[in-house]
Amino acid sequence: MVAAAVTNKVSSLIRGYGLRLFIPWMLAIANGGLAAVLPEDRNDVLYHRYDGGGVTVDGPSILVRVGDEKSVSAWGNYYADSVSSASVDVVTQGSPYDESRREVSVGVDYLHNNIMMDFSFTNSNEDDYQANSGHFAINQSMFGDLTTVTLGYSYARDTVKQNEQPDFEEHVTRQNYRLGLSQVLTKNLLVDLAYEAITDEGFLNNPYRSVRYVDPTVPRGYSFQPEKYPNTRTSNAASTHLMYYLPYHASLRGQYRFYTDTWGINANTVELGYTHPLKMGWTFDVNYRFYKQSKADFYSDLFPRENATNFRGRDKELSTFSDQTIGVGVSYDFVRGGWRFIDKGSLTLQYDRIFFDYSDYRDIRQQTTAPGEEPLYDFTANVWQAYVSIWY
Repeated sequence: MVAAAVTNKVSSLIRGYGLRLFIPWMLAIANGGLAAVLPEDRNDVLYHRYDGGGVTVDGPSILVRVGDEKSVSAWGNYYADSVSSASVDVVTQGSPYDESRREVSVGVDYLHNNIMMDFSFTNSNEDDYQANSGHFAINQSMFGDLTTVTLGYSYARDTVKQNEQPDFEEHVTRQNYRLGLSQVLTKNLLVDLAYEAITDEGFLNNPYRSVRYVDPTVPRGYSFQPEKYPNTRTSNAASTHLMYYLPYHASLRGQYRFYTDTWGINANTVELGYTHPLKMGWTFDVNYRFYKQSKADFYSDLFPRENATNFRGRDKELSTFSDQTIGVGVSYDFVRGGWRFIDKGSLTLQYDRIFFDYSDYRDIRQQTTAPGEEPLYDFTANVWQAYVSIWY
């Protein structure tokens, strides 16, 4: 389960597949709109690596998509990662660990006139966490393909286990509802509006994680007890995304997202990016992202006593924190004129540097001060992505 939590966080940072979509998307706007079309047949092979805060996550992902070029396009994706962790919470409450996760997804897109329907299923497995989810989305283009409305729904059923307790087994049910609107405002400007609602129910905390509380009976001044979360959570998020096509085939993009949930967390995300095509098939991309959130109602770095509250958590992802990401990417198009059965290919490299800054989570590895006065925690992380795409 620890690997699932870490890799879900990393997955949100892996945007490699989206990098090469910006230029074709904006070219489509310049040519008169975004008609409903099936995705092109392609193969992608990705390698990603995250390294920061004592955590290393790396592994491959392979995507295969084929279709009849008229109404049906099917795809399959295999994703694997290995997690090695000696993070601050791990080394202060246990021992470093190594885990692996395997994820398989399959899906099909069906196109009828100006309506596109997407169906997919995902299975994810690791030693102590199994997840199965189904996804459905429908989008319709209208008003001369200048407007696209999207509705989506996902359902997931997860099984939570604990390696140190063979009889431990809990379940989580997740539902996700999505509504989106894409509008071509001018031949150069596209705006996306999106709303998302998520409901989680079941065992939502980590069976390995603990909170700390003041305990004057021990030399260090505090002790640990298992965390305990509410068994329901409802989240809402709204976002807007603007893309502007520049005369020299470059593009600017900006995004703002607001998130809130019933645990008391409010978050804001701002992202800016610029994509610039160079000569001889090269494309350069740069991006900046800023994220800031408030803490959960039941979060505390140090509780005043044992069982101080009905619910309690000390996961740093529930604390007040911010992060900033600076990223650069470059891609190269090869066999642009086609070669045998290959229509075109591209090689993409992406690097992101992330700076995490926690406002009320303390680094308790530093035990030279009184409990609750340890230095605040911060760290940096590096994310590398490299992938090859082949269209045929």
